[in-house]
Amino acid sequence: MTTEDPDDRALWAQAAGGSAHAFGVLFDRHARAVYNHCFRLSASWAAAEDHLQATFLMAWRKRDQVRLERESALPWLLTVATNVVRNERRSLTRWLRLTTRVPDAGHVPDHADQVADRVDDQRRMAELLKAVERLPRNEREALALCVWSGVSYADAAAVLGITEGSVRARVSKAKSRLKNSDLVTVGEDR
Repeated sequence: MTTEDPDDRALWAQAAGGSAHAFGVLFDRHARAVYNHCFRLSASWAAAEDHLQATFLMAWRKRDQVRLERESALPWLLTVATNVVRNERRSLTRWLRLTTRVPDAGHVPDHADQVADRVDDQRRMAELLKAVERLPRNEREALALCVWSGVSYADAAAVLGITEGSVRARVSKAKSRLKNSDLVTVGEDR
């Protein structure tokens, strides 16, 4: 600091009045010392960088509430930095304590077999649909209701507006036409 450079108290007063330049000079003057202090408290350069930023953010927010007792702002900044590191440590401790309370999910089964089965089902269903599309419409409807969706013959008859015997006959014809294909049960719920 030369005789022309204002001391920290004068810079702080200017910053409290809204001078971003004065606050920038304070930052340039003390950032390295605060950064090193934060590193010594946290043993992490990355954390020290975050703590440095939090310290000067707090200083900026409180600039008009704090009056420096001495000529240097450094002691106050180091105190703020110490509190920032402590608060971070407390938060981390609380978070770790909470994570130990979370029940273990236990063994999570591999879902690869389910995925493979679903892909195979889609492929077989596509093949079956090609075969079913060649069936007459009335047989397709009866097959879809009774075989694939599990609707009773009586309920299917009511929906289709035909007798129960006709539904049975349509299902039987559809199954016999598709008997070369072992895919009639594809699409059942898993």
